[in-house]
Amino acid sequence: MPVTIYDVAREAGVSMATVSRVVNGNPNVKPATRKKVLDVIEKLGYRPNAVARGLASKRTTTVGVVIPDISSPLFAELARGIDDIANMYKYNIILGDSDQNVEKEISLINTLLEKQVDGMVFMGGAITPEHTRTFTTSSVPIVLAGTRDPEGKLPSVNIDHFQGAYDATTRLINGGHQKVAMITGPLENPLRGRERYEGYLQALKDAGITPREEWIRSGEFRYESGLELAQYFLDLDEDLRPTAIFAGSDALGIGAIHAVQDRGLSVPDDIEVMGFDNIRLAEMVRPRLTTVVQPIYDIGAVAMRLLTKLMNGEDVEQDDVVLPHRIEERNSTRPLSSSANK
Repeated sequence: MPVTIYDVAREAGVSMATVSRVVNGNPNVKPATRKKVLDVIEKLGYRPNAVARGLASKRTTTVGVVIPDISSPLFAELARGIDDIANMYKYNIILGDSDQNVEKEISLINTLLEKQVDGMVFMGGAITPEHTRTFTTSSVPIVLAGTRDPEGKLPSVNIDHFQGAYDATTRLINGGHQKVAMITGPLENPLRGRERYEGYLQALKDAGITPREEWIRSGEFRYESGLELAQYFLDLDEDLRPTAIFAGSDALGIGAIHAVQDRGLSVPDDIEVMGFDNIRLAEMVRPRLTTVVQPIYDIGAVAMRLLTKLMNGEDVEQDDVVLPHRIEERNSTRPLSSSANK
């Protein structure tokens, strides 16, 4: 049988209330009594019942996190930011992987709420009416990370994906490229898909370049898609073949680099490649990938800090947080001075 608070109190010769005060860090316990109780706790191997404590305080000190794909370096880094801040504020994490499936997302949300979590961080794709109904019936706060509520009712932490894609495409155009292609994931994804795609289109239009259907291909935000989609561009006639590829994610960008190299061509001498996200692999691939830096860890950390404020009833000045982005110049693009002469 597990050791109970009654067993500790009996062994230490104190009341259960005293044991409870020691366990909960209440300062109103004599040092000698505290030491005696702690010694007994260690001797008996007592562990407080979190469920019982949660029922008494109406808090479980647990936070639910729904993540689309734990194998993705992007979401793994986001989750690390969430977990670090959760630990700092003494919260435990219950993590659920939704496999980017809407039905599983809804099921995970309901399961976490049934487990009486104190709050939730949700990472996913599009926020559907079904998501909204589930979120609005929740009695605990929910913060979105890496996605946004189209109605603007839920707190969220993101970057400006449209502007990031616009800046990346403009950087390639300023390097002398008139034929800039884009490979992307599903356009149904409102931020990583749709907003990045629209930022790319706007940059072309502002530069007086007419977008061509042959320059735009979508698949998944995965390496395999980058490899496959870039091969399509390489098979185009020379007058249509892009001289630069903007990839809607670093995984896509790395796949594109390898597709170019598999044809015996050079990145960046024959085709320049720009990524988006700045996952760790972007620095490991050769040539190293130039990319739009999304502060991935910070998005998770800020989302969790925002959630702690909401759970504790603290004042929140801004609940739609947009963090800054920048372009990290590496070796998959030429320096602007030499690119412009291409």
